[in-house]
Amino acid sequence: MCGEGKESPVEALAQPRFELIPIEGAEKRAAHLPKGAKVAISCSPTRGIERTLLLGERLLDTGLRVVPHIAARLVADRAHLEEIVRWLDGLGVSEIFVIGGDAKEPAGPFSSAFELLCAMADLGHHFEHVGIGGYPEGHPLIDDDTLRQALLDKRPFATYIVSQMCFDPGAILDWVAGIRQLGIGLPVYVGIPGVVERKKLLQVSLKIGVGDSARFLTKYTGVLTRFLKPGGYSPDELVKGLVPYVGDRDYNIVGFHIYTFNQVESTERWRQQMPGFERAGSTVGSQ
Repeated sequence: MCGEGKESPVEALAQPRFELIPIEGAEKRAAHLPKGAKVAISCSPTRGIERTLLLGERLLDTGLRVVPHIAARLVADRAHLEEIVRWLDGLGVSEIFVIGGDAKEPAGPFSSAFELLCAMADLGHHFEHVGIGGYPEGHPLIDDDTLRQALLDKRPFATYIVSQMCFDPGAILDWVAGIRQLGIGLPVYVGIPGVVERKKLLQVSLKIGVGDSARFLTKYTGVLTRFLKPGGYSPDELVKGLVPYVGDRDYNIVGFHIYTFNQVESTERWRQQMPGFERAGSTVGSQ
C-alpha cells in the first residue's frame, strides 16, 4: 500500500548516488566518497562535455563508478556523439545521464534530451542504464505540459529518472504520483541536497528554479536570516519525510541522488552519523 515503505533513513541512504561538479579540486573531494560509490558528473556550458568525461576517467581509476552527464545542447554533431560513445565504451562505462543542457543555443542539431536519445538509439549504443531528469517544481523556462510530454517521449529510452533538487517532500511525492498517473513507471531517485553551505544552496536553488521549495525551506527553518547564517544545511527532515515511500511499489522511489556541490566531506560525514549507521554493517556505502 502507498506510504508503507520498509526503509529506515540509514537503509535508504545505504547506497546513494552522489553528484559532483567537474571543477578544480573535484578529484580531491571525491576521495571522501565511500569505496565503489556511484558518482554522477554534471555537465555545463562553461565547462563542456570533455571536462565531464576527463574527470570521469580519473575517478574510474580510483575505483568509483561514474555516470557522466551528456548535455544534448553541447553535442556538436553526430560525429561528436559517436566520439563520446566510443570514449565511454572504451572506458567500460555502462551508465550515462542525458539532459537537454543549459546552453542558450545548441552547439549542433540536438536541442533536447529526447533528440539526443533518439540519435543514440540509432547508433545502437551499449549503455545498460540511461537516466533522465524530472522536475518536481517545474522548470524556469519550460511549461509543465511540455515537461510532462517530454518525460513521456523520453521514457522508452530510459531506465530511471532522477528528480531535480527539491526541499519539500510533499511536492516531490505529488510529482511522483502525477507521473505514475501518466503511466510513467520508471524507478525514481529523489534528488536531495547534501550538507551544503546555506547561502550557496539558496543561490543555486533560485537559479535553477526551485523558488517554491526554497521558500518552503526558509519557512521551515524560521526566517531568511537564519537560512543565510554560516554553516551547512542538513537534509535530515527532508529524508525523514521521504523515507516511508522508499521501496513503496506504487511510488517506485528506489533511493536518493545527493547533489553535493562538491561539499563531499561534510555530506558523507552527515550520512555516516545517521543513527544506526554502524549497526547497518558493511552494506552501508557498498553498491
